[in-house]
Amino acid sequence: MFNQEKVFLGIAPIGWCNDDMPELGAENTFRQTVSEMALAGFTGTEIGNKYPTDPKELKWELDLRGMRVASRWFSSFLLTKPYEEVEEEFIKELDFLAAVGANRINVSEQSYSIQGQVDTPVLGGAKHVMTPQEWDRFCDGLNKLGKVAKERNFKLCFHHHMGTVVQTAEETDKMLANTNPEYVWLCYDTGHFTFAGESPLTMLEKYADRVGHVHLKDMRRAVVDRVKPEGWSFLKAVREGAFTVPGDGCVDFDPIFDKLSKAGYEGWLLVEAEQDPAKANPLEYAIKARRFIREHALL
Repeated sequence: MFNQEKVFLGIAPIGWCNDDMPELGAENTFRQTVSEMALAGFTGTEIGNKYPTDPKELKWELDLRGMRVASRWFSSFLLTKPYEEVEEEFIKELDFLAAVGANRINVSEQSYSIQGQVDTPVLGGAKHVMTPQEWDRFCDGLNKLGKVAKERNFKLCFHHHMGTVVQTAEETDKMLANTNPEYVWLCYDTGHFTFAGESPLTMLEKYADRVGHVHLKDMRRAVVDRVKPEGWSFLKAVREGAFTVPGDGCVDFDPIFDKLSKAGYEGWLLVEAEQDPAKANPLEYAIKARRFIREHALL
């Protein structure tokens, strides 16, 4: 299976506290979050809104627990802001991540995004569809950012996401076809492809060589089946339990682990399952995820 010297296991803080809905998990502190991650058996984390903003402090806290930063979300606005402004913010993020020893950054295009709009249905036509001119601007900007990242020994990993301009398989295909594989990688998310009605395995079979970062997210089919007919927003779906940890939903992870390992994937397998911690105890679900990965990915 996986090369245990080159594949690492992490978990995102979004199960403990939610950046888009800070009221979810407001009671959970940074130290509790990272301590429970380590207790569950993970060695990496992404960065949440409660994490220290001083990289020295953050690194000290994580070193204490045998953990490190795997990556961080970056919201790009390549369609709606001057490129130079986006690049300036991007470089600041790279500086921070370099200071804590990371080498991945997850980019999501947030121009016209509806993912954070509490009353906008995420399925049903409200999502922005890029024009040919916007596609050119978007992909050109990604290539430029990716070149900056590569020069700093980072991989820019693009995060397809519900409610954004790159949500579907077709949009992901077009993004990857029109960006340089030396500069732009895929942040492959099993849950978002499944939510979008796509096959995560089919996408992996097409793009295993472009995967630079992996988000392991399961999905509760019975919940997501209500999203379109009831007009739910993305955040409403999250609140209702659309996502869960691997092994607790409808995604078949065995062929995904098999394909990733046979493709020689190197990097992070990172559990990222946003849930309401009042309904899904974060430590309990982290332990559940770690046990599933141990049994099914042999890591």
